[in-house]
Amino acid sequence: MLDATTRSGDTATVSPRATATELLVPVRVVTAPVPTSPLARCGRVLRSPWSRFSLLVALLAAAGASVLLFEPQKLLADGWPPHVGGLTAALGFAAAYGLVTVAFVPRPLLNLAAGAVFGSAVGLGTALVGTVVGAGLAFGLGRLLGQDALRPLLRGRLLKAADGQLSRHGMRSMLAARLFPGLPFWGVNYAAAVSRMGWTSFLVATALGSIPNTAAYVVAGARASAPTSPIFLIALASIALPTVAGAVMAWRKRHHLRKP
Repeated sequence: MLDATTRSGDTATVSPRATATELLVPVRVVTAPVPTSPLARCGRVLRSPWSRFSLLVALLAAAGASVLLFEPQKLLADGWPPHVGGLTAALGFAAAYGLVTVAFVPRPLLNLAAGAVFGSAVGLGTALVGTVVGAGLAFGLGRLLGQDALRPLLRGRLLKAADGQLSRHGMRSMLAARLFPGLPFWGVNYAAAVSRMGWTSFLVATALGSIPNTAAYVVAGARASAPTSPIFLIALASIALPTVAGAVMAWRKRHHLRKP
């Protein structure tokens, strides 16, 4: 560095050119590759959207197969333990109701069973709690395991329109879906889970919108021993009339679905 410095007494000064040259010397930073264990790679694969969706399909298939094999709805309908009563029986029935609706057991059968086992008032409350529990379980499973995989597939006109309606007008749309007869309970649950509907809108609208149809079936189940009673006939009419009205409305609106 003698050629790049000048002496002035005991002090040595470095020339600007030398300083710049030293600062421009490249510094090579060697980073060791981060090893990826097979367990970490497996974890990333399992967390991918399609892996989670495959898990959802497997769970639902297993649930449906278990229903066909063990027929748990028979336990709710005519095999409820006679020594279990009161609040414990109602809570147990509601929990079982929610689980088997996730496994595609028809709600009308369960509502009839609730009325036959608990009567009109308690049966209605039990069935509504089970309805909300089952809807919440299905919504949570669909949101956790299916939403990320299925949302990119919402490309058709009808699918986009349905998703937009559920996402922007969650409460109103879910109320209409629950009140409209003929729409499958499980299908509405998973369609709402794929949308961006909030939890509160989904659960509140499910509880309120399920009251009329659930009450009709519960009362019919409670009064099934007196099929000629006015209350039983009114309950049957409350089941049949909305179903016929819904079918007529769907038939009249069918041309909207055929438009490109």
